[in-house]
Amino acid sequence: MDFAFIITIFLIGFIGSYISGMLGIGGSIIKYPMLLYIPPLFGLAAFSAHEVSGISAVQVFFATIGGVWAYRKGGYLNKTLIGYMGVSILLGSFIGGYGSRMMSEGTINLIYGVLALAAAIMMFIPKKGIDDIPLDQVKFNKWLAAGLAFIVGLGAGIVGAAGAFLLVPIMLVVLKIPTRMTIASSLAITFISSIGATIGKITTGQVDYASAAIMVVASLIASPLGAIAGKKINAKVLQNLLAVLIFATAIKIWMDIL
Repeated sequence: MDFAFIITIFLIGFIGSYISGMLGIGGSIIKYPMLLYIPPLFGLAAFSAHEVSGISAVQVFFATIGGVWAYRKGGYLNKTLIGYMGVSILLGSFIGGYGSRMMSEGTINLIYGVLALAAAIMMFIPKKGIDDIPLDQVKFNKWLAAGLAFIVGLGAGIVGAAGAFLLVPIMLVVLKIPTRMTIASSLAITFISSIGATIGKITTGQVDYASAAIMVVASLIASPLGAIAGKKINAKVLQNLLAVLIFATAIKIWMDIL
């Protein structure tokens, strides 16, 4: 592992984790394609889809810890929402992460593309009035939240993501959770989800530990910085940034699949 490779992996982890903390996602939706495509552009060793998903799973675990810590004050973390969705997505992500060893790289990329496309479509659905709801008066369908989280966990565990890129639009569009509460709570749910995905990837030998360690260091530095920045940005701007990010990633993945 040479110096250029270490710097490249660190920068990928830093950029992805900063966005993770700012937008309430685990960061895999941006780090997955970056890890897959950027190293070969600089003549560095290419990762397989299995290795990328494994590294992403471990990195998300640490990136979300930093983000949740930064949002721990202010009433942004909805403990009931985190409990119902967290347990469900943990179960789903463990099953998906363990079962992914039986899938081809093409299948993993296809599932990632489908998830990203679904998330992109939801982000462009109008979300009027959700940020007018006081944080202490937020209500939602608990069992619908749990069921959707389980489904997200299955798909996310397969690609080594924690599913926040799908959780965020579901929480905004379906459950009608205010933007900042969505961002903070999704980081906590994503942390729980990443436990299942990480265990599944490690037990099936899909993790490059040296590269994962570099990504973890970058995550612990960048994720809290991103969360601090996210608190200062207008909620509508945050929604639009996430929508554009998810849409661009979906296009890239589908261009490669097709």
